[in-house]
Amino acid sequence: MSKEKLRIAVQKSGRLNEDSLKILKDAGISIDNGKEQLKASSRNFPLEVLYLRNGDIPQYLRDGVVDVAIIGENVLIEKGQDIIHAEKLGFSKCRVSLAVPKSLKYTDINDLDGKKIATSYPNTVNAFLEKKGISAELHIINGSVEIAPNIGLADAICDIVSSGSTLFKNNLKEVEVMLKSEAVLAISPKISSDRKEILEKLQFRLKSVLNARTSKYILLNAPNARLDDIIKLLPGMRSPTVLPLAEEGWSSVHTVINEERFWEVIDELKAYGAEGILVAPIEKMVI
Repeated sequence: MSKEKLRIAVQKSGRLNEDSLKILKDAGISIDNGKEQLKASSRNFPLEVLYLRNGDIPQYLRDGVVDVAIIGENVLIEKGQDIIHAEKLGFSKCRVSLAVPKSLKYTDINDLDGKKIATSYPNTVNAFLEKKGISAELHIINGSVEIAPNIGLADAICDIVSSGSTLFKNNLKEVEVMLKSEAVLAISPKISSDRKEILEKLQFRLKSVLNARTSKYILLNAPNARLDDIIKLLPGMRSPTVLPLAEEGWSSVHTVINEERFWEVIDELKAYGAEGILVAPIEKMVI
């Protein structure tokens, strides 16, 4: 039996760390993690977790120090465009945006021509500005860039934005969204064939968790006269399960729908006479 372990990098601290460990836990992987450990192993899956600085992970992937990583797509775009990602994971969503002081009148991107921009994403900003035909001076800052306009270091900033509260607190306004990002599963170009097999098993588990997170299980009572209309609304994974009720003229319908369509479908179901609609979360969904 192979003793190979898949080496996965996750962010050392912060929300991406918490969300990464949660999806692994939801995939049935238990991590023996002591306080302040930089490396930990799973007791029930051939996986070793390395806790690393987010910005260092692309190079570790490139060098083959780790086989895979859960990392922000924005970091790959900035530091690892040569590294492929296998899955979008649906959490830690954010934007990489340009922001200026609220007091500044901003019309369009041309207002930044010849200005100073503070950022820790120079490659992303340069690529965006070049595409727009804009020339600006970049000040590269590793850390909180929001302060730069307030101390006269820059006219604008580029940073990640989630809720926008940090910009608001620093009297800044978001004016250009350069890209949207979320956590992804990135793969080292040097991963071995044995570890690829473990990766396939991990991806299978992650997909089951992700499918469940974006789906809802619905049970409802439907009048037989409108059953065909209701079934057309609810395709399910293959087709809905339909069972006769004790009361004549009615059936029970069980199916799965995408969460994005949830309220739209509920309204239509009610219009077709559906009653007793129950909606339940799904823990895992294997397709």
